[in-house]
Amino acid sequence: MFHLRTVNDAFGLATGRGAHIVMQGQRAAAEWEPISSTQLYGRVRALVEVFRGWGLERGDRVALISENRWEWQVTDFAALAMGCVDVPLYLTLTPEQLKYMLQDSGAKVVVVSSAELYERVVAVGELPELEHVVVMDAGEFPGAESFATLMEKAPALEQKSAEFDAMVQEAKPEDLATIIYTSGTTGEPKGVMLTHGNLASNLNISTGPLGLSDRDVSVSFLPLSHVTARHIDYALLCHGTRLAYCGKFDQLPEAMKKIQPTFLVAVPRVYEKIRQAIESKSAASPLKNRIFQWALGVGKANRAQIIADVEPSSLSWKIANKLVFSKIAEAFGGHVKIFIAGGAPLGIDTGTWFADVGIVIFEGYGLTETSPVIGVNYPGANKLGTVGKPLSNVQCRFAADGELEVKGPSVFIGYWNKEKETKEAFTPDGFFRTGDIGHIDADGFLSITDRKKELLKTSGGKLIAPQPIENKLKANMLVAQAALVGDKHKYASVLISPNLAALKGWAQSQGVTAEDAAQLVKHPRVIKAYEEIVAKVNEGLAHFESIKRVCIVPEEWAVEDGTMTPSMKLKRRIINEKYAKEIAEFYADEATSKG
Repeated sequence: MFHLRTVNDAFGLATGRGAHIVMQGQRAAAEWEPISSTQLYGRVRALVEVFRGWGLERGDRVALISENRWEWQVTDFAALAMGCVDVPLYLTLTPEQLKYMLQDSGAKVVVVSSAELYERVVAVGELPELEHVVVMDAGEFPGAESFATLMEKAPALEQKSAEFDAMVQEAKPEDLATIIYTSGTTGEPKGVMLTHGNLASNLNISTGPLGLSDRDVSVSFLPLSHVTARHIDYALLCHGTRLAYCGKFDQLPEAMKKIQPTFLVAVPRVYEKIRQAIESKSAASPLKNRIFQWALGVGKANRAQIIADVEPSSLSWKIANKLVFSKIAEAFGGHVKIFIAGGAPLGIDTGTWFADVGIVIFEGYGLTETSPVIGVNYPGANKLGTVGKPLSNVQCRFAADGELEVKGPSVFIGYWNKEKETKEAFTPDGFFRTGDIGHIDADGFLSITDRKKELLKTSGGKLIAPQPIENKLKANMLVAQAALVGDKHKYASVLISPNLAALKGWAQSQGVTAEDAAQLVKHPRVIKAYEEIVAKVNEGLAHFESIKRVCIVPEEWAVEDGTMTPSMKLKRRIINEKYAKEIAEFYADEATSKG
């Protein structure tokens, strides 16, 4: 295991392996460029020379807006190597959001990947502190620098430099490393300030029990602007694990086949979509569905062994594995040994379903403010439905209302330019208020039940946690997303965003026709199908939790339309505003209806 003081120590580990391939950059869906440890060192040195030539100094901010690609990591390491502060920004930001974050951070340099993002930065207008824009893709961009041109000296800088290495080692644990803006699910985005020591303390502990080495390979596809993806990539580079960057989600299936990763980290929605695709495909054939349902039953009977990482030895398991489970594993490349879920709650239904098909997903939990990992399940210490045991250097306690409060070296130092919000985020004795409701069981496993601000309180005073109910609804292949509403009302209702591909397939099989999605979701048989899904979920809920009204919307919620965060969590405030009319109709007759 490693013992990092700063993120720059991670750079040292990643670039100290000579000819060993540490990265693969994607030129096309099936074409990859190998990058050695030595080449990474030379590229970072080359960019540092450029930054220093531009007059950048310690503490200056460098913004990054890009898909996952090797240039992202080179820029990040270069900024940190010379004491600058990295500011990663999401690809989906509007010019207005972008302007706020660039102005708020005071970025002097912005590095973008494409012509589209360059145009978006231009559309922002005047930014007095911005001095340089760099574009990774080839092309002519007025007033911008070419990343490829900045890399021309890299091959000549691959030899170790004592002067450069000494500069890299000047970083201290208390130095600010990055400002990561929250996704603004509950209001204005806040810039989370993480120090080198915050990030390093988390890296030192979080991945050790996974047994990763330089024989492993992983596909990096979760947005590197999100702290989870960035943390994982740092850790994998420290372990010598090869990173293959996949910048476009639609190229992920091909990347999985080509790269054949042994380690995979994904947000729950990725696993949910794969499950829904598999169920939809099996449902299209009565014979396939019978075989699939039989195999699921076999898996369920062997679930305890699978979770304990013991290969079942029964003949039925071997047959089910050959006919069904091995095909599901092939969707991930066929070689993954460790599956991790983070960024949002996985849901017990999804976790048990994958266990039943022979895949154990280790769920973890954390926040941007905690660098990020607070708890995670590991091989040999795994309990479905929990987010694992808290890390050994994180103190956990619970407030009177069940809110988790944490303290430790990975907890951030505050919000950029927001003293009031920083003070409110901490208790008087220095514990960070996570905003999450949870508990720790007798075996030491942490469970997170919901976001404190998202709890619904009925007019009768009952508290409803939306996420577990929404996850149960999403277990059905026809449901892409679900948003429970009903705060301060007599009963809960739900907005359902359908899995349109699965719904259209179901409609065709049922002889249901419609001109478009808007007409389809209003069809009586479609409404009846979704009401039956809700009714089945209601069977396992307390009376006060049960869902009384249902509305199927004609859109699949997405990051692009502002209804989802990049880690695929609901932006409830946006959804409530967008569907205010539909929500009002749920409660139009509330005074006379039965709760």
